[in-house]
Amino acid sequence: MFGLGTQEILIIALVVLLLFGGKKIPELMKGLGKGVKSFKEGMKEIEDPAEEKKTGDESKKE
Repeated sequence: MFGLGTQEILIIALVVLLLFGGKKIPELMKGLGKGVKSFKEGMKEIEDPAEEKKTGDESKKE
């Protein structure tokens, strides 16, 4: 995973815990999850019109 070993990941997790505290981390992860979901939906919306054009062009040829 990005060339990081177990020790590096543990150090990063410890620094995050120290910076934000234990109570803020669930809120941060919830926000991160919403951001990823929104990004995926946006990417899907971009792909859908391109697929509609392809299927629309094929139906006109028939």
